[in-house]
Amino acid sequence: MHGLNPQQSAAVAHCDGPLLVLAGAGSGKTRVIVEKIAHLVASGRYPARRIAAITFTNKSAKEMRERVAKRIRGDAADGLTVCTFHALGLKLLQIEHARAGLRRGFSVFDADDSLAQFKDLLPGAKPDVVQAMQQLVSRAKNGGLSPDEAAAAARSTREHEAAALYARYQARLAAFNAVDFDDLIRLPVQLLEAEAELRLGWRERIGYLLVDECQDTNDAQYRLLKALAGERGAFTCVGDDDQSIYAWRGANPENLSQLAQDYPALTVIKLEQNYRCSSRVLRTANALIANNPHEHPKTLWSAQADGERIRVWECRDAVHEAERVAAEIQFLQTSRQAQWNEFCVLFRGNHQSRALEKAMQLLRVPYHLSGGTAFLERAEVKDALSWLRLIANPEDDSAFLRAVQSPKREVGATTLARLSELAQHAQLPLSRAAESIGLLKQLPARAGNALGGFADIVRGLRADAARLPPAELVRNLNERSGLLAAVRAQCKSEQQFAMRRGNLDELADWFDGPRGAGPGELAAQLALLTHADRDDGGNQVRLMSLHGAKGLEFRYVFIVGVDDHTLPHEASVDEGRIDEERRLLYVGITRAKERLWLSYAREAQKWGSRLRLAPSRFLDELPAAELQRDGADPVADAEHKRERADAGFAAIKALLDA
Repeated sequence: MHGLNPQQSAAVAHCDGPLLVLAGAGSGKTRVIVEKIAHLVASGRYPARRIAAITFTNKSAKEMRERVAKRIRGDAADGLTVCTFHALGLKLLQIEHARAGLRRGFSVFDADDSLAQFKDLLPGAKPDVVQAMQQLVSRAKNGGLSPDEAAAAARSTREHEAAALYARYQARLAAFNAVDFDDLIRLPVQLLEAEAELRLGWRERIGYLLVDECQDTNDAQYRLLKALAGERGAFTCVGDDDQSIYAWRGANPENLSQLAQDYPALTVIKLEQNYRCSSRVLRTANALIANNPHEHPKTLWSAQADGERIRVWECRDAVHEAERVAAEIQFLQTSRQAQWNEFCVLFRGNHQSRALEKAMQLLRVPYHLSGGTAFLERAEVKDALSWLRLIANPEDDSAFLRAVQSPKREVGATTLARLSELAQHAQLPLSRAAESIGLLKQLPARAGNALGGFADIVRGLRADAARLPPAELVRNLNERSGLLAAVRAQCKSEQQFAMRRGNLDELADWFDGPRGAGPGELAAQLALLTHADRDDGGNQVRLMSLHGAKGLEFRYVFIVGVDDHTLPHEASVDEGRIDEERRLLYVGITRAKERLWLSYAREAQKWGSRLRLAPSRFLDELPAAELQRDGADPVADAEHKRERADAGFAAIKALLDA
């Protein structure tokens, strides 16, 4: 435990009984989890194969695995589980598939696969209605409810409609031998709570649990934790109620309080020393969050210097605000010899990025917008990947279901449901069933012919995979599958078609490799490709939402749109969710290591008219001594202008001298 502070050491050493670690922002919680895993293994309390560390993102799981690998050498780390809640649920279902009514090799529907089923179950419904019903079903699943339980809990007409749709949707998934993302938690909970023998078996398999970001668990995830931990409570939960910002997607911060009720022997340890922020930033963050109610109050502190005062800018509008941010970043990058990736601009809503992007482009400031449509999420790329997955693995029913409808052919949901029944009876994956002439004869002639033609294309491409380099296979696939022709038909202009065709060409370039790569090697490449984290942004300024910034840190942080219309968001004000909006700003403030800017506009454009904005009420909750507002300190403002003027003259002189 060398290098840990007393509270961190206590959290690592506590192995007897349930433990809640209240870890403030920047307090080293990941290090505590890593050191605790090493301590559990080194002390002989648990072998690595009986330890599971649960995180909320694949990125954080990957980082934790890498840190544990450096801490535990050799074979001692073999069998250690570090994954997300959903990955753990998938592992359980793969082992216990028969108990869940699934066949081996079941498919996992992603959000797009799921949405396609809801569209088919609600013909003629508007997109926003389809999405609203999908969200209601998802909310029921995140609450751990079965279709019958959702129907019993329904109160409004809309909830009754959603419960009925949930039952039909679940029947559709069963016919496809598939689950969706929410089922990866709901079904394991259902199994573990219903079967004592299974529950005991999994408690023996997972002897000790470590759960990161516990404040972000939803009801189903909390029940999964309880089912696996049992009465003995061999777990460490790490969380921070002040950073609970995901209630809108089902997270329940009350789960931290529920732990104390469910486990009376719970020990609580607070990590309050912050290793990230300047003392001034922390004092400001503490003052803000003190306005929220706390069951376990804590006060973060830092041994860092005070640093410069927090700048508060009043701007004319969003364009002026973006221009000031971009100019300040450009100035600091030059004058402080800073790297572009040391800067981050945070906003409440994604629409706020437009003015920022334009300002960055005008000043030639390199930037990376996080949370935009990732390359691998583009429709044509996902379609091509589904074909490649199917070529590499005929058992992949999820890939079959997307590929057979990309592009559209005369194969509807009714045909696919019937094919699934035939495949299940014959104990074949869907892809193999579509190749069986005997099974196709049991379908309507038109649908059978369409499936037979699709199977012929897949067979041909599978043969190509054994002799062509992967990149050439992808280009071949784009033509023979009909994907390229479908994209052309969907595009209203040559420019749009060129862009989307460019995406398919780029995917092919990713697969450049040696000739003769077979389906097995291709599948391995695909696994690496789809799990790679390609959102690192390189040496560029980061533009991202406040929700997306949790867990990150930057030397210089700008938070824009700090007005009473945007932050707190007007909808949250109407719904009485001010506390979560305050936590959102708290998360943004505590991303700053050295300097922080808060800005707001006096006016905004809305529905063709000018809207007068008021500064955020949260600004009045910040200590005035820590802030430097526009116009409040003429001496500091004059120095600020002089410094930038000098930098501008120096830049012109350097240009002339060159």
